[in-house]
Amino acid sequence: MSYDIVIKDGLVFDGSGAPRVRGDVGITGGRVAAIGRVDHRNAARVIDGNGMHVAPGFVDLHTHYDAQIFWDPYCTLSGWHGITSVAIGNCGFGFAPVTPEMREYAMRSMVRVEAIPYASMAQGMPWDWVTFPEYLDSLDRTSKAMNILPYVPVGPMLLQVLGVDDAKAGRMPTDEEHAELANLLRQAMDAGGCGWSAQRLPPTGPAAVQRDWDGTPMPTDMMNDETARVLAGVLAERNQGVVQMTLTTDDIKHDLAHLEEIASISGRPLLHNVVQAFESKPHVHKRQIEWLERCRQRGIPVYGQGVTSDAGFTFTLEDWNLYDDSEAWMEACMGDKRERLAKFADPARRQALKDNLPSTATAPLGTVTILSPRSRGTEKYREMSVSQAAEATGKHEVDVMLDIAVEDDLDTLFFVAPPQGNSELLREVVSYPHMLFGVSDGGAHTKFLTAGRYPTETLTQQVRDNQWLTYEEAHRRLSALPAQLAGFRDRGVIKQGCPADVVVYDPENLKVLPMEVVHDLPGGEWRRIQKASGYRNVIVNGEITIEEDSQTETYSGKLLRHGQ
Repeated sequence: MSYDIVIKDGLVFDGSGAPRVRGDVGITGGRVAAIGRVDHRNAARVIDGNGMHVAPGFVDLHTHYDAQIFWDPYCTLSGWHGITSVAIGNCGFGFAPVTPEMREYAMRSMVRVEAIPYASMAQGMPWDWVTFPEYLDSLDRTSKAMNILPYVPVGPMLLQVLGVDDAKAGRMPTDEEHAELANLLRQAMDAGGCGWSAQRLPPTGPAAVQRDWDGTPMPTDMMNDETARVLAGVLAERNQGVVQMTLTTDDIKHDLAHLEEIASISGRPLLHNVVQAFESKPHVHKRQIEWLERCRQRGIPVYGQGVTSDAGFTFTLEDWNLYDDSEAWMEACMGDKRERLAKFADPARRQALKDNLPSTATAPLGTVTILSPRSRGTEKYREMSVSQAAEATGKHEVDVMLDIAVEDDLDTLFFVAPPQGNSELLREVVSYPHMLFGVSDGGAHTKFLTAGRYPTETLTQQVRDNQWLTYEEAHRRLSALPAQLAGFRDRGVIKQGCPADVVVYDPENLKVLPMEVVHDLPGGEWRRIQKASGYRNVIVNGEITIEEDSQTETYSGKLLRHGQ
């Protein structure tokens, strides 16, 4: 038998969790044709797998590449870190259905809530659609170096059916409007959508961390429980799809019961965002894991998506948008650079900013590091925490942070470490066997977050260095488990007859490379990136898309309508 590719003599991890096997993998016609002892003499290409690990391509279920895919076929950072399939349309945010007169609104929303540069979206998206099925057709026509699985975001549907004002006010849809929402979801899923998504955060208070461009809640934040039940019923009638939901209110018992209810109504997997360890509140993730385990024991298909990257935030106050849980800080962090500079310099605002500190994962402000001052007057604070700078100057932490930023014309580079602090807390999240890895937010927060590196982190820090997991378990969690839960048909495993999405990497020399700033986005925009080293090959649908850590500009990815 002839093969397109034979990977010869590697350690094969099939993704199922089964023990590794030294052997060969033969690929023909985009699929795995043989595993074991494969005759490579008639292969068009032989990859030397000696010393390499051969594993299924990684699956990233939480991304926002809905716009970026149109100008970046590799969906980077993800494509550089062994990811071969991503889910888009997360959190209820997206670009369809969107009428021409609502395009500006949709882009401004994504600038604020996911920090995607406006100029990049305006120049990079073709906007040759109105409906969700038309959006999928546009994706189908677009060159892709990885596979795209589309969730159906609920936000645009709410705006279309209820209108902006009523959607933002949280008006309960009429029976007719609920029927229209259900029909929009049916049409989207008929065209290939793989379930629905929604962010449901409170309109104000410590959990209101992501607001719309005008400071109001996102449409799905105001969605009624009954609407979620109606949409869950659509999945039940089809016995198809997945729900991705972020739900946080002041009533945790209601939240957990509602998530269980939606999963029970639909009978489909519900991906709960997020499970994250907080050093200041270690009980939070412990209780979430206990709840997930109770769901598992009772057969309720609720699964946690864990923040498993150790990436922090590197940011300037010119771009920062994650203090929205504080009204005072949210308002100060809106507007262009000139407007923000005036607000942060205004002494009349300072007391409100001191009295209403953000309580998100990035707080308290004192833990923020002054990474890179930009002027002679602020240089003395380099590598100090804001607390240390406050102690040295005798100022309040808010005053010293903002005074430095204002003196540097908002160009001061700050850094805040991830909230888990103690790595043992992260280990507890990673070690729960049914936890989904990632929450990379790929394509979003491009100027201060590089969590798309998480697969490489998993294999280097959590497996090779710390030995929290075996490679077998890590590959199950990076590939097979997310593929199974999100509805990727026949992916996430190396199995005869399955699509050949495969990574070949050097386990001893695999690493995450240092952070860079690159100006590679449409509209002249920039972003922070971290590439990887140690990936000999990434193969998508049987074609090599990455070779020796470099793009081959091979676009073999597919839009996975209905996951296939």
